[in-house]
Amino acid sequence: MTYSIKEIFYTLQGEGANAGRSAVFCRFTGCNLWSGYEADRADAICNFCDTDFVGVDGANGGKFNKATELAETVDKIWNTHVTNSTNKFIVCTGGEPLLQLDTNLIQAFHELSFEVAVETNGTQPAPSNIDWICVSPKTKVSDLLLTSGDELKFVYPQEIIQPEQFENFEFDLFYLVPMDGKDKQKNTQLSAEYCLKNPKWKLNLQMHKLIGLP
Repeated sequence: MTYSIKEIFYTLQGEGANAGRSAVFCRFTGCNLWSGYEADRADAICNFCDTDFVGVDGANGGKFNKATELAETVDKIWNTHVTNSTNKFIVCTGGEPLLQLDTNLIQAFHELSFEVAVETNGTQPAPSNIDWICVSPKTKVSDLLLTSGDELKFVYPQEIIQPEQFENFEFDLFYLVPMDGKDKQKNTQLSAEYCLKNPKWKLNLQMHKLIGLP
């Protein structure tokens, strides 16, 4: 299959259990919860996304006809920044990466010694060979296919869904991330208060934004 990629870049993972870890981020084009165009935002299922995932015009973006071609591009970016080949880590994100990410691509990453993580909205099935699954739900519970994984990251607050609806899901870790935007300070306080009352959840600030990384 052809993989459509918005951008590929090297940074520190800013959220969740892997926060602070160096990683190559591979942002896939497209999402099933919002077109990515502002004209459609008001009517989108997820209308608070702060990410540009439209097109293939970002840094190192493009259309890749082979899994090995994309994996080798990611590997070159890693090697440009890192002098050793251990602890290689790629985060597949979007948009919704599971619209494109498949077993062949994951295997191509594995063959280059990458540990493969995915950040998904949970509405698509996940290939069995993914190493780390982070689900960030943004639609009603009945629409989710992924109800287990390594971490659940809930953007708070949301109108349609509430954190307590996911507490019985089979994840190892549960994080609350304050919603970005004009009310970020208020949302951070609300998130902290929720975690204080509900210790199953851990407050998770977006470290990369705090220190000015992409």
